[in-house]
Amino acid sequence: MSKREPKQRYQYCVVLGGGGHAAVLIESLQASGLDIVRAVLDQDQSQWGKEILEISVLGGDALLPDLKEKGADCFVVGVGTVGNSRIRRRLYEYGLSLGLEPLTVIHPTSYVSPSARLAPGCQLLPHSIVHTRAVLGNNVLINSGAIVEHDCVLGDHTHVATGAQIAGGVEIGEGTLIGIGASVRQGVRIGRESVIGAGAAVVKDVPDNVVVVGVPARVCKRSQTMS
Repeated sequence: MSKREPKQRYQYCVVLGGGGHAAVLIESLQASGLDIVRAVLDQDQSQWGKEILEISVLGGDALLPDLKEKGADCFVVGVGTVGNSRIRRRLYEYGLSLGLEPLTVIHPTSYVSPSARLAPGCQLLPHSIVHTRAVLGNNVLINSGAIVEHDCVLGDHTHVATGAQIAGGVEIGEGTLIGIGASVRQGVRIGRESVIGAGAAVVKDVPDNVVVVGVPARVCKRSQTMS
């Protein structure tokens, strides 16, 4: 695990998935001095031939092996989380399966503690904070203005949405979504593949595969699973 990707280590990045999140990632990389995005792939055929910040959407995911043959050496997952982590996980594992490196994206305005540990493929967007001794797994997304306090542990493919606040010592299982503006009290344990609704206040442990909403947060239903 490392704090930041060395500049100029990679030369040809492919964004897997188009739309607004892809645009944010492209700008974040450019702001970091890494103008290396050469192509965007998206399964939505209506997007093919269009451009995202002057980067062409060449086609669907099936083109990735060809792009690797043409020199692609890394990728980023260009979609957020909609209800569950299935799409982000699939794209991440697809890029890995072809031998491409998952690029870590850290916007220059994001604060990352020197003692924090980031696994490959993390994305830290503008004004996010990852504090002392926090540990982030593979493909974790910390959105704009979100805060992950000291000693938190976030599992693979976790998404902390815009403005959410995670207090110290929280553990979050893989694939869980912390919604926009949600807050999680210190020391809470949240299971895998769960969804914390927008604006929810989590004050006690949350099990796997549930959706919680409200203040204080309560389970309202089972979440969608990876099946």
